[in-house]
Amino acid sequence: MEKVVAQSVNIGSYTVEGPAGFAFADAKIGQIVQAAIPYIFAFAGFGLLLMIVSSGFTMLTSAGNPKQLEAGKGRLMNALIGFFLIFAAYWMVQLLGIIFGWNSIEQSFL
Repeated sequence: MEKVVAQSVNIGSYTVEGPAGFAFADAKIGQIVQAAIPYIFAFAGFGLLLMIVSSGFTMLTSAGNPKQLEAGKGRLMNALIGFFLIFAAYWMVQLLGIIFGWNSIEQSFL
């Protein structure tokens, strides 16, 4: 079987190693999803932080302009709702795993 993604790439005298023990060519969709979940949560948390800072900055610099103040409040509410939806989806998958007896997300997509 030919590998789709290289595990190590040689560039001149440098070698760039791929993720240890994880070959995408042999992986099933459940394994890929399970490996991606920590990165998705990290990205969501960083996005939430940026949106909170951005909305706070907008509200602080509104200088009494009700339109800008409402825009900042709306951005903050959208960020919190989006972050809540990500965690609600995660916990729904965990609950379904308990109900159907899956040990992990990997097992559910085999």
